[in-house]
Amino acid sequence: MEWLDEYEKLVIRMNMPRVVIDNAVRPTATLVQVDNVRKRGLLLEAVQVLADLDLSINKAYISSDGRWFMDVFHVTDRLGRKLTDDSVITYIQQSLGTWNEPLRPAALEGLTALELTGADRTGLISEVFAVLADMQCSVVDARAWTHRGRLACVVFLRGEELAAGTDDDRVVRILARLGHLLRGDGEASGAMAAVPAAGVAHADRRLHQLMAADLDRATSFPELSPAVSVQSWAERGYSVVTVLCRDRPKLLFDVVCTLHDMDYVVFHGTVDTAGDRARQEFYIRRADGSPIRSEAERERLNQCLQAAIERRSQKGVRLELCMPDRPGLLSEVTRTFRKNGLLVAQAEVSTKGDLASNVFYVTDAAGKAADQSAIDAVRERVGADCLVVSEEPRCACACTCMRVPPGPGGATWIKKLKQMRYGLGMRHKQR
Repeated sequence: MEWLDEYEKLVIRMNMPRVVIDNAVRPTATLVQVDNVRKRGLLLEAVQVLADLDLSINKAYISSDGRWFMDVFHVTDRLGRKLTDDSVITYIQQSLGTWNEPLRPAALEGLTALELTGADRTGLISEVFAVLADMQCSVVDARAWTHRGRLACVVFLRGEELAAGTDDDRVVRILARLGHLLRGDGEASGAMAAVPAAGVAHADRRLHQLMAADLDRATSFPELSPAVSVQSWAERGYSVVTVLCRDRPKLLFDVVCTLHDMDYVVFHGTVDTAGDRARQEFYIRRADGSPIRSEAERERLNQCLQAAIERRSQKGVRLELCMPDRPGLLSEVTRTFRKNGLLVAQAEVSTKGDLASNVFYVTDAAGKAADQSAIDAVRERVGADCLVVSEEPRCACACTCMRVPPGPGGATWIKKLKQMRYGLGMRHKQR
């Protein structure tokens, strides 16, 4: 009935998400707690906000009971320190304290997004940027991933005629030239689209979606796969997903994003890290409330989670480029990589005002470790002060984490969940 829908809206308006950020609970991490009426997708939104700020989630507890939820994250900055910047804390509170989607960067408003997928090959990313430069397209932001012989790329272009859609012929010409590159050997193995930037909710989420849709064309490398298991807990009506792998930035985002896009809902979960290892466990159901019942579905989820974890695992040498932006800069830099035998495995391109701030992960042409002489030659050509070799900052402390028994044997974990849910319910009754 219509009045029930209005009642649901009233409940949501009366119970806006409660966000608590506390630096006193843990000696080595900041606690971020979000609780209120349960809403599908809010877990992903919370993890996305933290990931976009380059924060590390060292531990997490996820719990829901009926209409209510509570998510608790223990986070640090990229150097393993507590959060002390008031602007960061305020942004988290404002972003998670509403039912709205996280705000998109204002710099991307009014732009056109190109989405590309296809078979990867040496120099392909360089050729893509060369075509865009030749077509006088100004790249404002871009993300490119390569995985299992496939490429996915999202490029945001500046240009009033493109953004306004008044030059359809030009867009068609751009897509035609890019399509020729993606076909490569003549096979129709690529896909392209031009959409308003507003239609791309989040670049990394979109890359996961593009590569997941392209997954069946990839060649599997089981020896590189992280340990992922999907088990049934029939008596509780859950499927239990366990992930054991090397920890890295945005790992939780990649897993939660995949579960969400495959229409699974996380009801309970834990995340623990110790040194460079991570353990994640989730109690999930399908969106219709049922657990996974078929072996084929279980295997498909396992495969998609493995691919999502692998595809963002940093491969090769990390090179950071910071210099004044100019037309054709990306084409010149990536062409220099190719001429020196370097393959771009991942790229994160952004412009801030008149400054280009880009990150590239490069390997040799065979996907192995790049030769130092090639790195030195590229830096000398581009500018040693502008292109530097760096490492992904890691937490310096080895976190001491609670170990949770796996799957159906986790009686201690279930007891903790009940205690957390009881406390959450009491707070809402007091309101």
